Amino acid sequence: MFLAPLAAAALLVSVAIAPNAPNPAASPDLSMHQKSAAMLPLMRSATECSADPRFGRSNADLGDLIVDSMPRCAVQVRMMIEAYDRYFGDGEGEAFFMGPYLDLLPGAVSKWVRDTVR
Repeated sequence: MFLAPLAAAALLVSVAIAPNAPNPAASPDLSMHQKSAAMLPLMRSATECSADPRFGRSNADLGDLIVDSMPRCAVQVRMMIEAYDRYFGDGEGEAFFMGPYLDLLPGAVSKWVRDTVR
């Protein structure tokens, strides 16, 4: 299964590019809907970066291609994590990335590539 290597790559990326300064406080003045809407472009950017063009043209496993993309996508992933921390509180960005985001990433990348090929 590709989840273990993907989680390991995600942890390495998040540790390797950890920010130097502490994250600002969460944004309590925004509604949950506003926070989620603000996160969409950042999640889209990180997801699209993870969509390796080799997917569909090679015999490589989707999980392996996503793992291979992590170093290339470090900036987009870090921006997404930092914004999530700003909106939802310190430490929440990495928890989101390591949990729900990585759980749904293979399906999202697969759909993005499928829609792009059409």
